[in-house]
Amino acid sequence: MVNVIVGQKGSGKTKELIEAIQSAVKNENGDIVCIEKGNSLRYDVSYRVRLVDAEEYKITNFDQLTGFVSGLHAGNFDITHVFIDNLYKILKNDRALAAEFCSWCEAFGARNSINFTLAISDSPDSVDEALRKYL
Repeated sequence: MVNVIVGQKGSGKTKELIEAIQSAVKNENGDIVCIEKGNSLRYDVSYRVRLVDAEEYKITNFDQLTGFVSGLHAGNFDITHVFIDNLYKILKNDRALAAEFCSWCEAFGARNSINFTLAISDSPDSVDEALRKYL
């Protein structure tokens, strides 16, 4: 399953993401990973969540992000949920790649029983049509 949280800066999407992470910690039995650009969530989520700074691993494009998520899964088959904050920033605002990444997440998640929740800074009205099915 892929869920996308969309909103402009200051609209509360990070708060919604944090609530979704906290819910996953309470309700899921597997490991949870959160990929973000920077360290802004460090004090807001449970210590049980593996926080990953995309900048630390030099993740800047689609291939690197899919490879990184695949590598996380290869090293830990117990991952049940991957959260990604600021997807557009990680992918350098490439909206076409964001839609392609969501499609990849859907297929990868179905094969490996992983849920994905992604936060995107954008106006809900201007979201690419390919992303709308994940809202």
